[in-house]
Amino acid sequence: MNKGELVDALADKVGVTKKQADAVLTATLEAIIEAVSSGEKVTLVGFGSFERRDRAAREGRNPKTNEKMEIPATRVPGFSAGKAFKEKVAGVSESAKVAA
Repeated sequence: MNKGELVDALADKVGVTKKQADAVLTATLEAIIEAVSSGEKVTLVGFGSFERRDRAAREGRNPKTNEKMEIPATRVPGFSAGKAFKEKVAGVSESAKVAA
C-alpha cells in the first residue's frame, strides 16, 4: 500500500474527501517527523513508538575491495511496534489469547 492508497482507505473509512484525508495524513506524518528529529519519542498506543536512535561509529569493509573503512556515528529513526499491532500481524485472535 502506498500513500495514495492509504489516503483512499482513510477517506472511505472516515467519510471525508480524499483531499481532507491527504491533508490530515500529511500533517500527522510531518508532526511525527518533527518530533522524532528533535529527540522526542512519539507513542501511539496499540500501534507503536517512533524514536531517534544513536548509531555508534564502527569499522566496516568495502565489499568490492575488502578494504577496512570507518563508518561514522549517525542518528537514525527507529520504530517499535505495539502489542496490538504485533498480535494482529502474527494472527493472534482474541479467543487464542483467552485460551492461553
